[in-house]
Amino acid sequence: MSAPTVRAKFFVADVKHPETPGSDPYAMITMMPVFGTYGDGKDNESWSKYTPSGKIEMSITNPGAIDAFEKGKAYFIDFTPAE
Repeated sequence: MSAPTVRAKFFVADVKHPETPGSDPYAMITMMPVFGTYGDGKDNESWSKYTPSGKIEMSITNPGAIDAFEKGKAYFIDFTPAE
């Protein structure tokens, strides 16, 4: 039997680029769950009913990964057990 996957839909609430002279690129990404009708006008009420609150914060130093996140844009996040 395969492990279940849980899919969540979060949007980027904030992208901070703290300045530290002489260090590698760095960003703090904050994500919050999507609620009701968000962003593209699609109805998210059925999804948000089951994930009414939450917060994901990531410190990222990979420039390519930093560029992959856009403030205000929604992303699906899949949770699967690490075996």
